Amino acid sequence: MSERTKTFAAVDLGASNGRVMVGRVGPDTLRLSEAHRFPNRPVHLPEGLRWDILGLYGGVLDGLRAAGQVDSLGVDSWAVDYGLLDADGALLGNPVHYRDRRTDAVAEKVWATVPPDELYRSTGIQHAPFNTLYQLVAAQDTPQLALARGLLLIPDLITYWLTGEQGTELTNASTTQLIDPRTRDWARGPATRLSVDLGLFAPLRRPGDPAGSLLPHVLEATGLRGPVPVTTVASHDTASAVAAVPARPGERFAYLCTGTWSLAGLELDAPVTTGASRAANFTNELGVDGTIRFLRNIMGMWLLQECMRTWGESDIAPLLAEAAELPPLRSVVDAADPAFLAPGSMPERIATACRATGQPAPATRAETTRCILDSLALAHRRAIHEAQHLADRAVDVVHVVGGGARNELLCQLTADACGLPVVAGPAEAAALGNVLVQARAHGLVGDGAALRELVAATQPLTRYEPSGDQAVWDAAARRTGRWSRPS
Repeated sequence: MSERTKTFAAVDLGASNGRVMVGRVGPDTLRLSEAHRFPNRPVHLPEGLRWDILGLYGGVLDGLRAAGQVDSLGVDSWAVDYGLLDADGALLGNPVHYRDRRTDAVAEKVWATVPPDELYRSTGIQHAPFNTLYQLVAAQDTPQLALARGLLLIPDLITYWLTGEQGTELTNASTTQLIDPRTRDWARGPATRLSVDLGLFAPLRRPGDPAGSLLPHVLEATGLRGPVPVTTVASHDTASAVAAVPARPGERFAYLCTGTWSLAGLELDAPVTTGASRAANFTNELGVDGTIRFLRNIMGMWLLQECMRTWGESDIAPLLAEAAELPPLRSVVDAADPAFLAPGSMPERIATACRATGQPAPATRAETTRCILDSLALAHRRAIHEAQHLADRAVDVVHVVGGGARNELLCQLTADACGLPVVAGPAEAAALGNVLVQARAHGLVGDGAALRELVAATQPLTRYEPSGDQAVWDAAARRTGRWSRPS
């Protein structure tokens, strides 16, 4: 291997599975392979829904063993959730899952102290009931929080167990609704008024910062030779994925990060915290190199994942093939409806939502699948149209990255719905962004544009051209109650 090529491990933890990917990077080289993939199965306990964090950590160690010797590694994961540590740095119980019901009605309690418009101006973060801020308010007066002397977001917790060093990575911290996107520091005013102790958080880190080296017992468990440095990456998986969007220089693009969630939006230089933006429930999360990820969270493939779990299905391919043969837009739902947030009985909830709007309820698995995909395309359309209007930024192309980039039907429907070309790929964008930030920290690649040029030059991409009549999509959107005319 060339001395100008190095090997990096990306620990990429998603809401449904985790993986350790190996990236080989050089000035003209970017190759990614999977070392180990493992399930992420939340656990229902008497006290609520919890993450199996020890199982995930075990999967990480297995993956690093399978990866072999690397020059560095970095950790990214889903957002908002955290672990509490005692005075000795020991974990105080399994982290609570963001779909747990403990935050029900907490927003109203928060807004009684800090009104929602003021909170949005301070943090730029959309309202979601599971935001870390609401989780911490819900946890007030609990024994665990009373005992806590530290708080680490999920990727920071895994990094701490690997290195013994604590830090709070900024892109993920911005999802907590406790960061000011303008100063890129804590929003101390709202936190103080809500009695949220920011002293629990470890010092802020930025993508590219060193995060320590693997501890001796980790080296022994993984068979790696030390020292192995750990590099801070954009530890929110969406931030890593957006860093790997293969946009060309000067291209006016929207991005769609697809997986359990769909994150649809624009990359901006400054946050948009207007009243109209808050009313449209857009969020301003921090990205690599001082960028703003102006986006909306959409329920995503979670809808189909939950249906498949109910049906006992494990293979999505036959469902997609059957769905592709069905008439489009027969029944659609609002894919952003909080009614679909919790697990359980998803096919019945989708059928109920269709009946409530006077549409035929899907009667087969294929019909339910088609309803979900049509509905997601509508939600993508609405988010991208509204983002352009709110940010006063026109878009010429939509880049679809993440697992949904493999879903040909969803990509074509998104192109048709948006009336824009869709460029799909890479599917493992979060892992690629993770690897590329490490590679840049090691001097192998240049700025953000150079990262994207390397992705575009080395990764397989598929282009989908829009077809059909936008008026048909307008009519379908009206049935969901979520109609917005293209800008």
